[in-house]
Amino acid sequence: MSQFNPSKMHVHYMMPATSYEPVAGRKYTLTHSDKTGDLFLNIGTQYNLNTINKKNRDEVLAGWIFQEGRYLLKGRVYVTNGEFNEQLSKIRFAIFQKELSLALTAIIYGDRKFYIYHPYLLDAPIYIQFKSSLPEFHRLMYCGTPRWYLLTA
Repeated sequence: MSQFNPSKMHVHYMMPATSYEPVAGRKYTLTHSDKTGDLFLNIGTQYNLNTINKKNRDEVLAGWIFQEGRYLLKGRVYVTNGEFNEQLSKIRFAIFQKELSLALTAIIYGDRKFYIYHPYLLDAPIYIQFKSSLPEFHRLMYCGTPRWYLLTA
């Protein structure tokens, strides 16, 4: 697994989002550079679709939602919708599983000031949906809590 390097992290707030609001509807778009290893986190009330590499589709999207009386961080990664064959989809699925901890660390660490204002979210569950037209790679995974990722950053 890749190691998280805070010096490779670049955070951009998209108005009206700030380091402390909103909670509901707060969205994260995480992309990266294969060449430099830099991570780019956009925080806003919408996903920053302009930063997504439409060919590779290796971004992580996540957002805070209120569901069944509590907040949770729900995200998604894109495995395939048929444009990648089964073998390549299997590789993409494995890479996402391997790198998901790094991606979530980047998202949580990049927005760490947010938790000063909303410490109750430190123990909120994180779920990631692996989106795939192939049933074996389409699944929802529990991925811990923000506290886990702040402790390992």
